[in-house]
Amino acid sequence: MPELPEVETTINGLKKKVLKRAFIDVWSDWKKMVKRPADFLLFKNEIKNKKIKNIWRRGKNIIFDLSGGYSLLVHQKMTGHLLYGSWEQNSGKWEPVEKGPLEEKINAFIHIIFFLDNKKMVALSDVRKFAKVELWKTKEMLESKEFKSFGPEPLEKKFTYVKFKQAIQKKKGKVKQVLMDPEAIAGIGNIYSNEALWMSKIYPFRNVSTLKDKELKLLFESIKKVLTLGIKLGGESFSDYRKPDGTKGDFDTERKVYKREGQKCQRCKEKIKRIKMNGRSAFFCPNCQK
Repeated sequence: MPELPEVETTINGLKKKVLKRAFIDVWSDWKKMVKRPADFLLFKNEIKNKKIKNIWRRGKNIIFDLSGGYSLLVHQKMTGHLLYGSWEQNSGKWEPVEKGPLEEKINAFIHIIFFLDNKKMVALSDVRKFAKVELWKTKEMLESKEFKSFGPEPLEKKFTYVKFKQAIQKKKGKVKQVLMDPEAIAGIGNIYSNEALWMSKIYPFRNVSTLKDKELKLLFESIKKVLTLGIKLGGESFSDYRKPDGTKGDFDTERKVYKREGQKCQRCKEKIKRIKMNGRSAFFCPNCQK
């Protein structure tokens, strides 16, 4: 699933291309992706001629602030990613007009296209069709239960160590699970929780209540470092995620434990292990992480 760095990378890429542009039409062959309003024709009519004023992130949600007091929310879920370019239909399939990375197969599972007033398009490619798209009145979105339940954003300046400690200690359970809980901290997923715990030498199955102040400070710093590096490198693309131009992110070169089961730890040479935790995989060094 695209996590905070991938979502931020997507937003940064789109901002350079679509700010001040307007939506003039929408196409979809999988209208179930549009959750709000449930009537696709109503969604299509309401979004027409809405101007894109800003794009920002909350947790793993991409939010387009639109004219008229509306917001378009896109959650890419497991395998979705937003692309920018030009496509044309050929035998019922959308194909990029220009040669390049948009031609890669993983970018071909296009199920929604937003047509812009500059003859360009924003396309949502999602092989598993789990992504969701919602059109809200902005005030209602900000007051919604989901938005109010989000924990603090880990890269905001006001997210201090004190606030981190308060947020994480409100939750009970294993530290990796708490890091991935959006009500504790917004946006951290499986990839970056594994990496931050390796960096701070903390065993993912430790209960939060057992972490000492020194360990919490190191974890706080590691989260910020890992997420910042992820954004700098354009996210992780070992699987489905791609940047808006269709290219891969480069965080794959920096992974220390995630998806490295059986490989040597880059710190102590012990073999990396993987253990399931509530359906997700925890990757860790059994020697370094205590």
